[in-house]
Amino acid sequence: MPRAKSGPPGSRRHRKVLKRARGYRGSRGKLFRTASTSVIKGLQHAYVGRKLKKQQYRALWIIRIGAAARLNGMSYSRFMNGLKRANVELNRKVLAHMAVHEEDAFRELVEVARNAG
Repeated sequence: MPRAKSGPPGSRRHRKVLKRARGYRGSRGKLFRTASTSVIKGLQHAYVGRKLKKQQYRALWIIRIGAAARLNGMSYSRFMNGLKRANVELNRKVLAHMAVHEEDAFRELVEVARNAG
């Protein structure tokens, strides 16, 4: 008996891949073989992107905190060290938010860090 190569299961598999490739240019969105490789590569990029996103946000927070600290006459490293010595346990996300939106509170934190360091 010959092996069944296509049929409903194969069609479903192809449809699933082509649905994910919707919007891709040319044969990448139309032909199964090229669409399949494009979809796999796209998923790899998405996976890496989710990891990079965290890294990029942390870098952005550090830049914002450093800029605000310099406006108050202190470097980023001295500021963070001063907070650590003063046992202020605020993460960089919160500090960056304070630096942008709550300048008075951030100025007080700079004083706390200056006195502790």
